[in-house]
Amino acid sequence: MRDSKKTTISASSPLGKRSGLSNTGILLLITVSLFVILYVSSTILFKDSNFAKYSVFFNLINNKAYLLMLALGLTVVLITGSIDISVGSVTGLVSMVIATMLSSQSNISAIWAIPISLLIGVAFGIVQGYLVSYMEIQPFIVTLSGLFFARGMISVINPKSVPISDKLFMSWSSAKVYIPFLYNERKNGTMDVAYLTPAAITAIAVLIIMIIVMKKTKFGRSLYSVGGNPQSALLMGVNVKRIKFMAHVLCGLLAGIGGLLYTLFAPSGNPQNGYGYEIDAISSSVIGGVMLSGGVGLPIGTLFGVLINSLIERVVPLLGIVDASWPRIISSAFLFVFIVLQSLFASAGHKGSFKPVLPQWMRFNLKKKN
Repeated sequence: MRDSKKTTISASSPLGKRSGLSNTGILLLITVSLFVILYVSSTILFKDSNFAKYSVFFNLINNKAYLLMLALGLTVVLITGSIDISVGSVTGLVSMVIATMLSSQSNISAIWAIPISLLIGVAFGIVQGYLVSYMEIQPFIVTLSGLFFARGMISVINPKSVPISDKLFMSWSSAKVYIPFLYNERKNGTMDVAYLTPAAITAIAVLIIMIIVMKKTKFGRSLYSVGGNPQSALLMGVNVKRIKFMAHVLCGLLAGIGGLLYTLFAPSGNPQNGYGYEIDAISSSVIGGVMLSGGVGLPIGTLFGVLINSLIERVVPLLGIVDASWPRIISSAFLFVFIVLQSLFASAGHKGSFKPVLPQWMRFNLKKKN
């Protein structure tokens, strides 16, 4: 029971006791520092590309609002020690359903896109959550099946690209909320004012709600308890199965919202929409400080993980690299580094200090034989 309490405290607060920063605080500090270093370096190296403009900074979240939703969903399930790799395909399915529903041949109002997106996401969350928590099937297998099902349904609904022509939905997609006190003057004398899209505003609002839920509510604290030590959580009166089930339902809901925000960002349906986004979401969560072993992570760290992902995607073309696969390759490299760091922190937590990571047979024996 004591171990579970310690995990919960360190996960809920980035600051540890007097001994110093907890694993959560260290990982968050590394993530924030990495983002600051990358962003400052980019503003210096790409001065001619106006990288230091306010509008460029805010576009990091404008362009990745949907990814923040998917990454927050992964944050929730990863904290409980589970995983969901279907979120990218759910995003693509929601996008295709909305596009087909709002095509020129349909008279359905764009308002219906909102509840339908949420229902699709929640449906996946309920089914997968039930199989994982109550039937105790491995989450990777369950959500892999969900991934294939959603990907197959996209092609069944429409195997071709479907543009959205609905005027109301397109007005949502093109809307901008300007921030008048954040602007840069262009060379021709006009003002380049920073703005947020409706998708970005929605994502930020959901992020704030998630921060409050994870820190201030019994449900949020239970997520950390279940991920830190399920047996101890059970002894403390936490319904472990129900918490895991609710975590997957919440992840599905966020995936549905992510699908809606992605469709606002790219207003069309395509069989390739959402392909590989689960990898981006997982990497953003882990780079943001969420431990794959469960029990540790903060939504604010996930935000910085998404910003790093978005920053990499913007910087790589400026380096003259036109291959679209390189941003994901670089993100994967960062993911690998953070997984290694997590392994080291976990080892230090169990043994009290860092130990050599090499197996015994690979270590040099420096002791002299008598």
